[in-house]
Amino acid sequence: MSDTTPKAGLAEIERRLREALSPTELRLQDDSAQHAGHAGAREGGHYSVDIVSPSFTGLNKVARHRLVYHSLGDLMQQGIHALAIQARAPGEP
Repeated sequence: MSDTTPKAGLAEIERRLREALSPTELRLQDDSAQHAGHAGAREGGHYSVDIVSPSFTGLNKVARHRLVYHSLGDLMQQGIHALAIQARAPGEP
């Protein structure tokens, strides 16, 4: 990717997660400013997501992360460089 690769927007990330996973709670944060100067910062944004969804019920951590990645689709290849995920089912701490 080039220096001109666009970052994914929080609104687009939120739209895709809401559409695919129908979360009961969703918090997103753009952490890109904390990674300025990092080589990968040119390749897309750095984000954190805290999501609670019934879709995660009965799934382990890896399966939950896969669902999030799948929901974001092409943004994971172009626009998102790093994504910290906290994924829980309803009722989990």
